[in-house]
Amino acid sequence: MKKISVSILSSKNVAKDVMKLNASSADYIHIDVCDGHFVKNRFNPFKTLYKLYPETTKRLDVHLMDRKPKKNINKYALLNTEYITVHVEIDKLEKYLDMIDQYGIKAGLAINPDTPVEALEPYLNRISVIIVMSVYPGLGGQTFIEDTIKKVLKIKNMIVKAKADIKITVDGGINDEVAKSLDFADIIVSGSYVVKSDNFNEKIELLRSNADKLKTKKRTVRRKIKEENIEKKKTRKKKEEKKEE
Repeated sequence: MKKISVSILSSKNVAKDVMKLNASSADYIHIDVCDGHFVKNRFNPFKTLYKLYPETTKRLDVHLMDRKPKKNINKYALLNTEYITVHVEIDKLEKYLDMIDQYGIKAGLAINPDTPVEALEPYLNRISVIIVMSVYPGLGGQTFIEDTIKKVLKIKNMIVKAKADIKITVDGGINDEVAKSLDFADIIVSGSYVVKSDNFNEKIELLRSNADKLKTKKRTVRRKIKEENIEKKKTRKKKEEKKEE
């Protein structure tokens, strides 16, 4: 079953929405941090999250869209954080991955839509998650980039070839229809689709069920093909037995 991480980047009331997500069926709260340099806009809800920390239990999935993420790694390591992800496009990656490791937090790399997947290869033995950006980072409410599906498959093949244990996250422009196409994603990030709705749980569960339908459908197709092949073998065997007679 795929996991759902809900982004608060499009939230109009961060504190209120974080508390609603804390009580929801979401697996993670996705925290986008925008530094105004790596991406154009600025967003950093750390102060609000720090105040809410004693009242919340939901694990955080922190995505640092930050050219120099040292300060934010140090800050978000103080919270209930499971993943801290930095961008493969920034400098001194080894240094930042080491920092995350020292806190005992799972380190990840995010990759932009126009960055070749080969940029990830040197770090596959260092990370626990890859965030595949399906929009250009920094703003909520964008449209899903269809080529992301092919990119996810390439990354999945790369992970399998490296025999690495890495989760694939897809982030950006995801609604219930898009979720049906994300067969190789382990974690789905959705923001405005959930936080701008009247019923968070309804949207979260619709994302989850739609994301898992594809896998179920494929299993059904594979089972049907298997059954057809068995029948063909039986038919061939009967023909061969008749010839022998």
